[in-house]
Amino acid sequence: MTIDWQKEVEARKDDLLKDLGDLIRIDSVRDVEHGTKEEPLGPGPAAALRKVLEIAERDGFETKNIENVAGHIDYGDGEEMFGLLGHVDVVPVDDNWDTDPFEPVIKDGKLYARGSADDKGPSMAAYYAMKIIKDLELPLSKKIRFIFGTDEESEWVGIHRYMEVEEMPKVGFSPDANFPIINGEKGILSYEVTFEDQEGEDGAFTLESFKSGMRTNMVPGDATAILKVNNEVKAADLKAAFESFVAEKEVDGEFKEENGQITLTTIGKGAHAQEPKFGINAATYLATFLVDHNLDASGAHFVKVVSEFMHLDYNGKKLNAYTKHDVMGETTSSANLFDYSQDGVKKVTLNIRHPEGITKDDILDNMKEVLKDADVSIEIIGDIKTPHYVPGDDPLVKTLLDVYEEHTGDKGEEQSIGGGTYGRILERGVAYGAMFPGEENVMHQPNEFMPVDSLLKATAIYADAIYRLAK
Repeated sequence: MTIDWQKEVEARKDDLLKDLGDLIRIDSVRDVEHGTKEEPLGPGPAAALRKVLEIAERDGFETKNIENVAGHIDYGDGEEMFGLLGHVDVVPVDDNWDTDPFEPVIKDGKLYARGSADDKGPSMAAYYAMKIIKDLELPLSKKIRFIFGTDEESEWVGIHRYMEVEEMPKVGFSPDANFPIINGEKGILSYEVTFEDQEGEDGAFTLESFKSGMRTNMVPGDATAILKVNNEVKAADLKAAFESFVAEKEVDGEFKEENGQITLTTIGKGAHAQEPKFGINAATYLATFLVDHNLDASGAHFVKVVSEFMHLDYNGKKLNAYTKHDVMGETTSSANLFDYSQDGVKKVTLNIRHPEGITKDDILDNMKEVLKDADVSIEIIGDIKTPHYVPGDDPLVKTLLDVYEEHTGDKGEEQSIGGGTYGRILERGVAYGAMFPGEENVMHQPNEFMPVDSLLKATAIYADAIYRLAK
């Protein structure tokens, strides 16, 4: 039986885009501040989970909601399961969007919205692939289980809870990365660098606060420092210097002076922390400006360490966190959260993604050695993900690459990323699409988009691949 998968997708295009639009309109940024016992990760993620399960129930699938933090959609009766793993949460948005991030807009063939590329669009593509298989009543020997999490972009609480109470597939893929395949994922962890208070003269300015960043996995696109003016003459010089700085560097900026305080804001470019070189870190740029302008002792210490060891250090070489693996590539490093107040906490959170060949403790020891005279303390915080790799000769990898090649005419080769997908939680799990080679990676960025044609092509690839692996 020959199936024209692309034709089947085109016949469902309008329905796919409508369902995706309904899902996108739910602001599903993790929000534990407004969480409840019934919705511990916040009302948005819970509502998005219920929406995708509601869509599946409408289409006749069996579903299960696990405490509003995760859920699944099942099809088929085989004893063995083939897994799909997606997520309905999204990263926060800032003010740099040209459109409402939670109102999908199609412009020049691209669907603009938060989650269009990561991961609501690809997840809906994989769901419709599963739906096509069901609609066509194709014979299967395995159960297909599509698992959804609600905080993949942060601590993975939802998927970890799911794994505690539900049966997990051993084999499958996550539609949450790149084609032709991602069969290697780097280790991911965060290091918190805490600064000790310093004694010394006040300086021309006192750094009252320095704030930047929204999430550990996002390069900060803006940063703000507030200075108390101790020398009016220096304040005038600072304004001219700042204007010259933003004119020469990659950042934009704003200077405000009022009631003896100066507020400096830099605007760079947000990016996914797996590829920090594609962002412009507004915070480290701001630190490099301030380092030359006679701050108080604690403020001067803070910006000196940031500018010396964290600015433009995309691979962790300045902190001796670097290594390189033949298949998994190089370490990446990005300083993404900055929280400094004159009378309170003073810390920076680094997001580091490493291949096999170096451990989290190696990195910690190396960083402590590099910064041993910097009067800081360093600790590992949050969720820790170790490197994950499925060999290129594995039948799963070979089948997925064959499908990709047949649908695109392009050679499929194994590759690794610094991003962390749910694919790594399966014994033989990978990530598979939905971004095609040559397309701009706009995940976690303002004006995130997914080309509509790519969304439809990915759906056809997913349907063919799932059927081959589950029949």
